Amino acid sequence: MLSSRGEGIIPSSTAYSKETSVPLTSRSTEAISPLTDRERSPMQQMVHMTEETVLGLCQESMAIFNNQPMLLELDSPLHLCGDVHGQYHDLLRIFDAVGYPPQANYLFLGDYVDRGKRSLETICLLFAYKIKFPENFFLLRGNHESPSICRIYGFYDEIKSRFHVRIWKRFCDVFNYMPACAIIADKVICMHGGLSQDMMDSSIDLRRKINDLVRPADIPDSGFLCDLLWSDPSEATVGFGQNDRGVSVSFGAAVVTQFLRAHDLDLIVRAHQVVEDGYEFFAERGLVTIFSAPNYCGEFDNAAAVLSIDEDLTCAFSVLKPSAASPNM
Repeated sequence: MLSSRGEGIIPSSTAYSKETSVPLTSRSTEAISPLTDRERSPMQQMVHMTEETVLGLCQESMAIFNNQPMLLELDSPLHLCGDVHGQYHDLLRIFDAVGYPPQANYLFLGDYVDRGKRSLETICLLFAYKIKFPENFFLLRGNHESPSICRIYGFYDEIKSRFHVRIWKRFCDVFNYMPACAIIADKVICMHGGLSQDMMDSSIDLRRKINDLVRPADIPDSGFLCDLLWSDPSEATVGFGQNDRGVSVSFGAAVVTQFLRAHDLDLIVRAHQVVEDGYEFFAERGLVTIFSAPNYCGEFDNAAAVLSIDEDLTCAFSVLKPSAASPNM
């Protein structure tokens, strides 16, 4: 049912950006325009936003997240993106090539902030699209959408340099309401990290178990929610084992097969790990990892990928090649 239709090359965009201001009213609509302005120069990457606008985006997006379930049940066609990690200009390149909402429907799998230089622009644009197109644009939570992580890996410092720390705290409040999983057309399950021992039994009502996660939700150090956001597949693991990250678990190929069979699913789509080609299959194509930040951290020569799933659940990968000189880092 699920097959690869091939891959395309995402062309890189050219000119970016002069500083522009975001008005205070109609925040989602009016925030999008300056954040996608094509008249900016590469030398001026920062988009000026007022504190009121940023807080408004947080407030409105939190309300939408809270009104939608912890497990999103979505229809295809849909474009799936992995980690973007503050690489704002590469996010725009993805939209340029694949399409802008609402002409293209999206599901992002988390890790919007940290590492890259433009986490604020990245998360604000994603929140603005979520507010404007709540039934076409979906954002799952990643492990970096957590105060204990984004305090350390860049987002806190970026916000502190541009606003008051209370803005960072407000973003963390929003993160605690974001959904953890999505199921597409009853056959494809998506999360940021991976599987948990708590979801393996065929007698479990998987949808109910995920939806029973209580919000606001801090990410615990272990357990079901932690695993959904932190666990990793591993060729070296049989069953479940320790994760090299020191958090959550790793799981082997047989676990993927068992899980899919137990819950009548065809594919697991997750993010969370850098993969050289932007996507990588595991467990005889029962699981695919997608990563959407090319030239990650300026240290990896990885490509990025977007997974497009059409009405027939046929999969196609669009690949964004790493750029020699990225304005993100």
